[in-house]
Amino acid sequence: MPLSACDDGGWYGKDVTGLLPEMAFAMTRARDGAAVTEADYRGQVVAMFFGFTFCPDICPMTLANLSAVLDRLGDDAEAITVLFVTVDPLRDTLPAMADYVSAFTPRAQGLRGTDNQLARLARRLKVTYRVDRPGPDKPDYAVSHGKSVYIFDATGAARVMWPQFDTTDADIDAATRDLRRLLSG
Repeated sequence: MPLSACDDGGWYGKDVTGLLPEMAFAMTRARDGAAVTEADYRGQVVAMFFGFTFCPDICPMTLANLSAVLDRLGDDAEAITVLFVTVDPLRDTLPAMADYVSAFTPRAQGLRGTDNQLARLARRLKVTYRVDRPGPDKPDYAVSHGKSVYIFDATGAARVMWPQFDTTDADIDAATRDLRRLLSG
């Protein structure tokens, strides 16, 4: 069930201002292999979520919905960056991630970190994930992860969380209004 705009201070999502820490991370960007931190995204509104390229449902639907929001924003989408953080760095190579996110929108970037970098960022944002490590008798393995999208303003402050943006019921218009509100200051 989508959240309505009147539930949380006029936001479509949950207002997390002051409840979650500001954006802080050190990872590798998939498209060019560059080491990046939150400083590389200052001045941009950032929509960040965690997943993996082999995800059968949550990740592709979330990226499709984010792409639809960016389409609605038109030229304003230039001030938005989608960051897709893999929770499965073993399988999610940089080229695979770059191909995956670019299939949805050029405004999305894949991020891959070490196990410690990923755990540190997930702890900061209270993101849950689990990877059942593969073994010789288990070449395919299960991965589970939270499905929230975290929205940071242009200063890196956590502002809004969309807890269920992975369904066809996601309100694209309301999410677009949240981003326009952040873009307008």
